[in-house]
Amino acid sequence: MSSTEQRAQLQRQIWQIANEVRGSVDGWDFKQYVLGSLFYRFISENFSAYIQGGDESVHYAALSDDVITADIKDDAIKTKGYFIYPSQLFENLVKDCDTNENLNTDLAKIFLEIEASANGYASEDDIKGLFADFDTTSNRLGNTVKDKNSRLSAVLKGVAALNFGEFEEHKIDLFGDAYEFLISNYAANAGKSGGEFFTPQSVSKLIAGLAMHKQDKVNKIYDPACGSGSLLLQAKKHFDAHIIEDGFWGQEINHTTYNLARMNMFLHNINYDKFEITLGNTLIEPHFIDDKPFDAIVSNPPYSVKWIGSDDPTLINDDRFAPAGVLAPKSKADFAFVLHSLSYLSSKGRAAIVCFPGIFYRGGAEQKIRKYLVENNYVETIISLAPNLFYGTSIAVNILVLSKHKSDTATQFIDASGLFKSQTNTNILEEKHIEEIIKVFDTKEDVEHFAKCVAFEQIAQNDYNLSVSSYVEPKDTREKIDIKALNAELKTTVEKIEKLRAQIDTIVAEIEA
Repeated sequence: MSSTEQRAQLQRQIWQIANEVRGSVDGWDFKQYVLGSLFYRFISENFSAYIQGGDESVHYAALSDDVITADIKDDAIKTKGYFIYPSQLFENLVKDCDTNENLNTDLAKIFLEIEASANGYASEDDIKGLFADFDTTSNRLGNTVKDKNSRLSAVLKGVAALNFGEFEEHKIDLFGDAYEFLISNYAANAGKSGGEFFTPQSVSKLIAGLAMHKQDKVNKIYDPACGSGSLLLQAKKHFDAHIIEDGFWGQEINHTTYNLARMNMFLHNINYDKFEITLGNTLIEPHFIDDKPFDAIVSNPPYSVKWIGSDDPTLINDDRFAPAGVLAPKSKADFAFVLHSLSYLSSKGRAAIVCFPGIFYRGGAEQKIRKYLVENNYVETIISLAPNLFYGTSIAVNILVLSKHKSDTATQFIDASGLFKSQTNTNILEEKHIEEIIKVFDTKEDVEHFAKCVAFEQIAQNDYNLSVSSYVEPKDTREKIDIKALNAELKTTVEKIEKLRAQIDTIVAEIEA
């Protein structure tokens, strides 16, 4: 069996377990138990592998907690960011989980102690609250302690049964892939409530490729609305680790999704000192002000959400928004996210941002912000994608690429709305589609019905309309008609009709006679 087939088989198994165990509980509500159990197993095996250090004579899970010295614990926390005693390991808890009458409280205690192990260390903020959404007392698990324990046991045993092989580099990849597979499936089945937090992998790859394009190395990569971290992780997956020097940075407003993002970092073997994921409202409580600028920014912010905007008079003086001279509308914060990203972007970098199409042609404040962006030569490319690529919405979104190092004043428009493969519930971008977009993005060549570079003057004359359809003429797919051939055919048809009428008239005359 090939590695691809093994991965597909593993994904089918894990999704089957997730569905069988949840029973009547909504999948999106139950996801934290499956994802949390997978994460618990991963950090347990990761930590054991670290302690054992490749020494086959050492089996950490078989040791007594009493043999752990303060120095061993201190050194491990400084390196891994947390500590797990042998008795707290996933493999030891799962041994008797189906007979453990205190399973839910034991599990809660283990999670609290793992989080508390980081208190006072550099990793404290990265570990704190990681298991907060794994509520072992929730009625979602059942009405009685026995019911709760029964369901928790089923989840733990299901995750334990998954075959990841030996804990080596390929196994780490399998853990990360399984985690993202689960998140994507939950998002696909959750509608808007879950889909708004997840960017499909194919689109994530395109966005990461645009932001990282032709950069030999970047200082760090940032997502101001990072969701579960999928966009940041695509950059890791498709670029050598040394290219991203100082790690992965993101801010997320939703607490549950914030925890998913931090778990996702660990599950992709990104150590606590190589990521900074924080909780908060990016627009009114921006983090990392002292850490900017960033050489690469990727983002899929929420579409057309409300924000405080002009109701807060101090925001117009905010360094992020002041240069544009106007705030994004209170009912549509899209351009607030764009201006935030631009403010955090370095002079050598790029930002690739998923945007709602309406912001590129509407009037009012949004038109004024477009004027600011174009006149200051920040807009490198706008790409229109196919509809139905994202979970929770069928709209055909755009990708806005911002740059502070353009070599000319033209803006590129790419109509990629015809590039997709249709699937049952959604469309997807295939590898060949991504390559086609990146190629024309790189060359900036005009391609009929697909890509066009438009001079600043033309955009200004068009009232700073940045809609792709205003500049890239769509291909006429209507059937072409040969008028000469049609006339000749009509002439022949008329002659036949006239001959037939003459024959009918002759027959009628003979009958009447």
